[in-house]
This record gives sequence, structure tokens and C-alpha cells, in this order.
Amino acid sequence: MWCLELLLPLLLIIKDVDSQWNVWVPRDISAMTNSCVVIPCTFMYPSGIRPYRGVHGIWYFGQPYPQLFPPVVFKSRTDIVHESYKDRTKLLGDLHQRNCTLLINNIGTEHSGRYYFRADLGGANIYTYPDYSELKVLDQPNIDVPEEIVSDESLELTCYAPNNCPDMTPEIQWMYTDYLPDPEFTSDYLEESNTAVLSSTLTFTPRPMHNGQLLGCRVYYPNTTLVYERLVSLDVKYAPRSVWVNVSSEVMEGSSVTLHCEVDSNPPPRISWVFRDQELLWDTASNASLSLDDVTPAQEGVYICVGDNGYGVMNTSMYLAVKYPPREPTVNSSLTVLEGTSLSLHCSTQGSPAPTLTWLKDGELVGTITAEELSVLEIVEITSQGDGQYRCLAENEHGRASSSLNITVEYAPVLLEESKCTVVREGVQCVCMATGNPEPTIEFYLPDLNITINETDSRYNFYTHTDGHTSTGMIKMREKGERVGSGGPAVNVHCSITNAYGTESVHLELQQEKKYMMAVIVGTIGGVAVIAFIIAAVRYVGHNNKKENGNPGQDLVSKLENPALYYSAVKKDKQNLRKKVLKTELLGSKFNSILEETTGEDGDFQPVGTLADLERQELNYAALEFTRAGARSREGASGRGDDGCDYMEIKAK
Repeated sequence: MWCLELLLPLLLIIKDVDSQWNVWVPRDISAMTNSCVVIPCTFMYPSGIRPYRGVHGIWYFGQPYPQLFPPVVFKSRTDIVHESYKDRTKLLGDLHQRNCTLLINNIGTEHSGRYYFRADLGGANIYTYPDYSELKVLDQPNIDVPEEIVSDESLELTCYAPNNCPDMTPEIQWMYTDYLPDPEFTSDYLEESNTAVLSSTLTFTPRPMHNGQLLGCRVYYPNTTLVYERLVSLDVKYAPRSVWVNVSSEVMEGSSVTLHCEVDSNPPPRISWVFRDQELLWDTASNASLSLDDVTPAQEGVYICVGDNGYGVMNTSMYLAVKYPPREPTVNSSLTVLEGTSLSLHCSTQGSPAPTLTWLKDGELVGTITAEELSVLEIVEITSQGDGQYRCLAENEHGRASSSLNITVEYAPVLLEESKCTVVREGVQCVCMATGNPEPTIEFYLPDLNITINETDSRYNFYTHTDGHTSTGMIKMREKGERVGSGGPAVNVHCSITNAYGTESVHLELQQEKKYMMAVIVGTIGGVAVIAFIIAAVRYVGHNNKKENGNPGQDLVSKLENPALYYSAVKKDKQNLRKKVLKTELLGSKFNSILEETTGEDGDFQPVGTLADLERQELNYAALEFTRAGARSREGASGRGDDGCDYMEIKAK
């Protein structure tokens, strides 16, 4: 009613100013369902018109033109109204006072729309005002929510309830505010365009956790059952506050892996995967996955997931480790160095995990084992023994690989202990053995004869052979040479060894000369013993012949007198003798073996050999001289034995 009190004085002033057809109604007005609403209304008509039979009025719904038959909301002349408004409408104003205020009770949402007023002054003075008041019937209160709610920024939410029913005053209450941080509530009463609105404002600072939370406004009328509620979901905008990715992982070379990334933000961010400053993938979503197939070691490293939604940027990284067996190590090139040179051998490789590096020389461990991708083997003043193949072996739990290099050490020639002269059956054999790199050349020098023997000289059966870095030279001399004094050397041979780094000449000792002399002496004694055995055998045969044939001496004398007969007998005896000698040769060889065993050393002397061989050695022979018994008497040398038999004299020459 406060509206009418304000409108009437104003209309009286306007009456004198403007006498045209005019009406003043609120353009918009609202009400809650099942409540009531009062639409304030004041109209004017020309001052020259005199109402005929009083002033009447009609309220239409939806259309201002009667010919279109709009629903009649209220009619002052009769009670005939549209069925939906029957017993619901009432004119609160006095038409004679130009007050056309309308009350509508128990309104529903179907009553929402435009309301037009038509003045009826009688006769032809009927006029429908084009201005209208639009009624909004609400089934829930309005909540004014800002277009954008940003985290950590103060937020105000206002709940409105219309207050256009004079008999009912609403009250507002906020719901679900217990979880809000320090909420504040303020109430206000607003009037606009002759309408009243009650409001309640909630103030708080939202957090990302409030995104999606519900808040409610409840409007109710005391002493009634009318209750209206409205819920809103908070759309809180916030920058990415967490970025989740896989934990750092390990994969084998050649396998596949998927990297996941989830970002908590509102609105959803633009997610990108970055590797070494290169964007591999992007998508606008709350999560994104990067798939890597046939992974190589080049793809090992830090992968970064970046989330950006316009309110902030956040990123998180992970490390992808690619495991693989060692690659083939890189080592020095093969080297040729001079003895005494210091070297550094480098071996480097790659593998994951880092491989162990081991240096091997000709299969044997050298240096130390390192668990790094680089190993250095220091060789200080290398010797000839350092020559060979060096291999670097790389190993980890996924496999192994190796690389090799050869080191060739060049050095001056060195004479070996095997160099010597020895007595052999044919004479003297001299051997000279030397090692060096390059392989040394060997020459023999006979200072007594002033002769140099090398490959071009075939007089001394020169022989040479090379095996690796070892050279062997050998000569054979058929004559042993003259001895120089008692115990002096039998030979005088020098060996000369030469390569690019030096020359050395040494005298070769006849290392087995004393042993050979012992063998000669023992062989001579053995030979005499064999001959004595032969003589004994001859005497035995002769004694048997004497018994069978009578006086052998007489027979011998007769044979000597008859040369032909003597030759035949001697020839026959010689044949028998040869058969016995063959047997004694076998005994002689066994005897020599026994002598070798008794010396306690293998090869202390040269074996004597057969009787035929003995004839070729110095002083290793004997001659038998047969003298007829009784022909010439020698004291202590010949005569008749005690048994009365003839005997012969044997002399060694």
C-alpha cells in the first residue's frame, strides 16, 4: 500500500500537466507460486473527457486488444473473468481516483505473463493502454552468482525473494554453509519500479576444494507452509594445483612404455609432454598419456608434463631410464712400440647400468676392474713380455661386449740359453737361438779359419728357422778341430745376432765335451772287454776242435805250410767269428745302456756304438797278430801252457 501513497500525490501533479491517455505500471514484477502479488497501477485520460456513468476498468492477460479475445483478469462492471482467475483477483485501487492497482491471490506459474489495463469512461471513451506489467511467478528464489568464481578471491552470492504480497513477508536462509571458511551474511530490502525485493548476501573466499560444492538459499513465509529452495554448484576457477605423472621408471631397450599425466585444475588445462625442449604431445583435458614404442637409449632422460589453464601453470617431471647391454668398446688402434716405452690404453663404452671394464692380455687379467664408462690401462716401460693382444671386456647385467688391439714391442736381439755346441756322431753341431723384434738374423764366425757362415754358405750345412720373434741358426762341422792344450775347447765358434736395434756376438761353448771324453773312455774299455770275450770264445772253440781233431797246433803248422789250405781255414774261422761278433754287438749295446744308467744323468756321454763304429773313432780299434807257436819265443808273451797246448800271442796296435 505504500506504493499507492506515493503515487497519488504524484498523479495529482501530473494531472494538471498532462491530460493524455497514460498509465504507470511496473514493467517487471515477481511473486512466489501460491503466494499473492499486487500490481501497482495509475492511469490518466484527457481532461476534456467527462466520464459517462462512472469510471470502469478491465485487466487483460497477454493481449491488449479486445477483438483478440484475451483472457479477462478483472472487470469492474461484472464478475465475469477467465476461469483461471476466478476468485483470485481484486481491484485494490479506486478507479475514480485513477488508481487501477490489482491484487492476484494464489498465483501459479501459468499466470506469468503480460497484464494490460483498459479504461472505460463510457460511450466511445474506452482506451487500452499499450504499456504493460510483466509478472514472473517463481517456484524458487533467485541467486545472483558471478559469471566467474576464482579461487582465493572474495565471493558474494545474493539470494532474492519478491516481497509484493502485502499480507505475507518472506524470510531468507542460506543452506550448506558449514564447510565455508568464515562466511558472512547480510540482508537488504530493495525497491524498484514500485516493486519490493528482499535479499540476503553470503560473502566468503572460495578455495579449489569448494569447486563443485553445493550452496542453497531457502525462502519461506512464516506461519505458512510455503517454502522455496534453490541450490547452486560452485564453479571455482583455479590454477593447476597438482600434476601427477608416473614415478621414474626403467625399461629395456626395444620395449614400449606409456607415460601418464593428470592435472588438477579448473577449467581443464592444456596438457603437454616435453622432452629436451621439444613438445611431443598436447591435449586439452584433465589427463594425457604419451606412448613410446621401441625405446632407444636416445630416449632416456627427463620428461616434463606441463599443465596450463589460463589461471596458472604447473609442471612435474619424471626420469625414464633405458637399460641396455654394453656397446662394443672403443679402444686404441693396434700399436708398434719400442721396448721401454710407456703406454696408456683407453677403453670406453656405453651401457645401462654402467658396465664394468676389464683389461685382459692374452686371456690373463691385467690392471684393475673399473665400474665406469672409461678405463685407462697404464703400461710403464713396456718389455718384450708386454707384446701381445690386449682385450677390453665390458659387462653389465644385460650382456657383454669386447674389443681388442695388438701391441707389438720391438727390441734388440737377446741370445737364448739354448745356444751351444754339442758333439754329435757326424762331428760338432752348433746351435744359436735368439729372440728379437724384428726377428734377428744369425751368422756364425770361425775365428781360427776367419770364416763367416750365413745363409749363403752351404759348406757347413747351415740351417736357419724363424718362429714368431725367435730365430734359430745351426751349423754342423765334420771335424772337431784341434784341441788347444789339455782341457781346452775343441771348437772355436762365435754366433752373431743382429736386427734393427742392435748386434751381439757371443762365443759358443762346447758344453758336452767332458761328457763326450768320458763316453770315449768308457766305450774303449767296453770295446776291450768285448774283444776279450771274443778271444775267450775263440779259445773255447779251438779247445773243442783239439779234442775232436787231434793236435790243432800240428794242423795249424800244416796249414801254414800249405797256404791254400791255410786261407780256407782262416776264411772259415772268420765267418764263424763274424757270427759271434754280431752276438757280442748286441751285448755291447746293452752294456752301453747300463753305463748310461749308472752315471745318474741322461746323456752325460755319447754312446760308443757298434764295433764297426769303433773302427772309425780315434784309438778305438785293435789288430790281432797271430804268430806260430814255437817259431819265435818271447818272454811272458808266448809258450806252451800248463796243459801242453800251443797258444798264440795277441798284440793290440
